[in-house]
Amino acid sequence: MQDTPRGNRLHIALFGKRNAGKSSLINALTNQSIAIVSKVAGTTTDPVYKAMEILPLGPVVIIDTAGLDDTGELGQLRIEKSLDVLKKTDMALLIMDSAIPGDFELDIARRCKEKEIPFIAVLTKSDENQFSPSDADIAKNQLSANAAVVVSSLTRSGIADLKIAMVRNAPARWDSQTIVGDLIDPGDIAVLVVPIDLAAPAGRLILPQVQIIRDILDHDAMAFTVKERELKECIASLSRKPKIVITDSQVFLKADADTPPGVLLTSFSILFARYKGDLETLVAGAKTLQRLKPGDKVLISEACTHHKVEDDIGTVKIPRWLRQHVGGELAIDWSSGFSFPSNLSDYKLVIHCGACMINRREMLARIVEAQQAGVPIVNYGVAIATLMGILKRALSPFPLLQETLDDMD
Repeated sequence: MQDTPRGNRLHIALFGKRNAGKSSLINALTNQSIAIVSKVAGTTTDPVYKAMEILPLGPVVIIDTAGLDDTGELGQLRIEKSLDVLKKTDMALLIMDSAIPGDFELDIARRCKEKEIPFIAVLTKSDENQFSPSDADIAKNQLSANAAVVVSSLTRSGIADLKIAMVRNAPARWDSQTIVGDLIDPGDIAVLVVPIDLAAPAGRLILPQVQIIRDILDHDAMAFTVKERELKECIASLSRKPKIVITDSQVFLKADADTPPGVLLTSFSILFARYKGDLETLVAGAKTLQRLKPGDKVLISEACTHHKVEDDIGTVKIPRWLRQHVGGELAIDWSSGFSFPSNLSDYKLVIHCGACMINRREMLARIVEAQQAGVPIVNYGVAIATLMGILKRALSPFPLLQETLDDMD
């Protein structure tokens, strides 16, 4: 964890017409020649993601997009890819070379407001364009933008003002969420159950495990990390009971058997379901999971493209548990990476990973897409706990959600 994971970084997307100065502005913001700059319109053809540090914002992901005024059939596809970036955008910079917004700028402003994405109008190329002192106010008012700033990427005039505007208008809670810190008090003991199997990377822990250990330490509690066969011995050796046991979902049954009554039990994946998404909606999806029948069509979606091992969780274990649960074969499709199928209405259920490699806004966008298609969605941890018959125990840190399960019986 030498670097902040991409999924935890503030995602800042730049939108504008071709040759408006988006790539030049990225280079000016970062003091680096990161983006290709050319006077030829349409140099940026696909969204480009770059993790970087912008002080005083800290770790961010800058997303450079194709021009919104691209032409032709291929240009329309590029525009659609640019608009799709809004699903994972925490803040938008709307790049303009005029104080009077056109149809393209007004459309992006409308979309940002619909999605409640803060956005800043950036009047660029002030070394070429003669902006008056009131032009920023004109752009801000016509777009109903959170702020408007005049800059020159060439002379760096206004870049500091833009950074200040970005700090002031960043989403209030984008960097202040906690994974487990609100469930523990200073001095509490948390025991983490971490199997070391084929899926475990050699010499290190996986990202959610490291992030949760850090969150526990940040909240002045103590973290003990054990393998599944050591959990019972670890708890017996403590002078007092732990507050919570957090387990890998794949060993839920073993962890459930060895965790004493009165000790909270959940999984890394369930905690990430809340941290990156909407746990209540994902738990509601468990009702459909219980009603699956042989022949139903299911989508298993992962946000990363990790190397598949012999007993892979998404392609082997969960399908096996599903077949055992329904007593027959299912029609299972898989998706991975940034792609998320558009034909969600074809499926009876979507089972999504813990989303540790994407940001919360993108995960929420995927949940909304499933809801709009009328398809329930559940995540790995919730699904596995349901299939193993211990979902209520796995939600013990969330008593209000436990109550909703009574309606599922």
